[in-house]
Amino acid sequence: MKDFIIPTERDMGTPAKVGAPVTLEIDGVAVTVPEGTSVLRAAAEAGIPIPKLCASDNLEAFGSCRLCVVEIEGRRGTPASCTTPVTPGMVVHTGSAKVRKIRRGVMELYISDHPLDCLTCSANGDCELQDMAGAVGLRDVRYEAPNNGGMVNHFAPRTTSGEANPEWLPKDDSNPYFSYDPSKCIVCNRCVRACEEVQGTFALTIAGRGFDSRVKAGGAGDDFLASDCVSCGACVQACPTAALQEKSIIEIGTPDRAVITTCAYCGVGCSFRAEMNGDTLVRMVPYKHGKANRGHSCVKGRFAYGYAHHKDRILKPMTRERISDPWREVSWDEALSFAATRMRSLQAQYGRKSIGVITSSRCTNEETYLVQKLARAVFGNNNTDTCARVCHSPTGYGLGQTFGTSAGTQDFDSVEQTDVVIVIGANPTDGHPVFASRLKKRLRAGAKLIVVDPRRIDLVKSPHIAAAHHLPLRPGTNVAVVSALAHVIVTEGLMDEAFIRARCDWDEFQHYAEFISNPRHSPEATALLTGVDPVELRAAARLFATSGNGAIYYGLGVTEHSQGSTTVMGIANLAMLTGNIGRPGVGVNPLRGQNNVQGACDMGSFPHELPGYRHIKGPEVRAIFEEAWGVQIDAEPGLRIPNMLDAAVDGTFKGLYCQGEDIL
Repeated sequence: MKDFIIPTERDMGTPAKVGAPVTLEIDGVAVTVPEGTSVLRAAAEAGIPIPKLCASDNLEAFGSCRLCVVEIEGRRGTPASCTTPVTPGMVVHTGSAKVRKIRRGVMELYISDHPLDCLTCSANGDCELQDMAGAVGLRDVRYEAPNNGGMVNHFAPRTTSGEANPEWLPKDDSNPYFSYDPSKCIVCNRCVRACEEVQGTFALTIAGRGFDSRVKAGGAGDDFLASDCVSCGACVQACPTAALQEKSIIEIGTPDRAVITTCAYCGVGCSFRAEMNGDTLVRMVPYKHGKANRGHSCVKGRFAYGYAHHKDRILKPMTRERISDPWREVSWDEALSFAATRMRSLQAQYGRKSIGVITSSRCTNEETYLVQKLARAVFGNNNTDTCARVCHSPTGYGLGQTFGTSAGTQDFDSVEQTDVVIVIGANPTDGHPVFASRLKKRLRAGAKLIVVDPRRIDLVKSPHIAAAHHLPLRPGTNVAVVSALAHVIVTEGLMDEAFIRARCDWDEFQHYAEFISNPRHSPEATALLTGVDPVELRAAARLFATSGNGAIYYGLGVTEHSQGSTTVMGIANLAMLTGNIGRPGVGVNPLRGQNNVQGACDMGSFPHELPGYRHIKGPEVRAIFEEAWGVQIDAEPGLRIPNMLDAAVDGTFKGLYCQGEDIL
């Protein structure tokens, strides 16, 4: 009987496809999958495992290992199931005697050139080669090197005659985070393909041919450290053996449990499996079901987790009477009582508004909500703020004015369906590297790119990608450039009139069109201010308006300017002008500074707004929360972070509850 329970972390072999349903039969089981799906994936979705080594569901099918062969009625031979698409009525046999014999023979060849040190190998228990040898029923290896030394392998330093083995290569430990052991490489190509398809760095290749084929980092004479490798870990995650292995696994051992968590380094918010051995964190593995990263990571999220066990990490609550006193470890009950008593005494002595809270955009929605509630329902004031107010306020205001909501319009998956992208005021490869990898993958597939940035960022030109247009504006002229783009679209009749009539306010558009069509907004008129070539700007505007799904991604180079809100509104207008709202592959997409900027603001961390961006001045708004919380809420907006610091210097602000934020 077939096992139809699919583990959540199960690798399905090849990527999922979208298309018309196709029904076929696999081992007597009727299976319906989208058109274009591989036989390997169709079998996996039906709970029918097919052995594989070179296939992975985050990489395009390659068909090199020949372990996933099957028999298909009406076809000659035994095709690789990973590269064979399903067809209606196809009848597949995955476990015939002929197929099983071929798989054992293939696996025997792999094992004949692989060290049999499984018990002491760092990948013992986490090795796909080991698993597949068991799956195909391999019990013996008939191929051995002759005693005369006439045949060599890749894993023994010396031949059977005692001479140095010319095919053996030493381990490469140059990378600080992982090692490369050529003797355990089966040349499945997964690491090379991960570096190309997932990360987009192209640091790895296969050097040599046939028996001399080897994974190579960089050029001749380079090791991993000297190559273009950015240590994202995609190759390590893809490797089915111990050829590429985290040094932490080698030193500590195999993890025995895992917890799903979120990386706090940047604004992408990648999901990870924190894999542990007991209470020791062994490694961080990108979670394949993470909606932001889909199983990928950057070097910081993957390997920079030393803080978890750093000697300076504080694991117990501490108190002190004055700043000149040493810290004293106490129980949680004592710490909470100490903090609560001191905060109340400060209010009793200096007034209700003498204390406040600051929360972080790296905290969860629940944590942030509770901190602002602490200020309003317990402290009795609105002295609550967050760093998100600095970077997100222009987005909140600009999108709120144009779309009625302050949130970005898309998720990160949306980039996979875009046709043309504008990146303005952001450097994704440095600031949001995992999103940049997903963007570059789409660009390599044919999408066009327009970069609006004073800098020549990596996206302008790097291996296998190049921007169609780079508009190197002068700093501070964002509004002028965005207005000039809109001017071209409107005056040349490139706007999506049907979308505007159906989804926007046509009368308001008429006023906007009259305003933006003024010659003072033309690329030629604004060139003296912006420094952007009018010909290049016009070409960029035409490309964005006529190339299908258009998406705009912007960062702090937009929002942390004095005209940030105006620029955001201009960006939103560009999206509405071209009908690029409301479907995958389009939209207005802010790239944040931390992983939960949106949530921190949604939860009411601003001193003038309650959760849901409802202004504190409104009596009907306060009444909702007063009824829910059972307290009276102050009607006056509270202090922002700079105001708190100024008031502290003046002596009127005396106490601060700071959660997850380094205000220095």
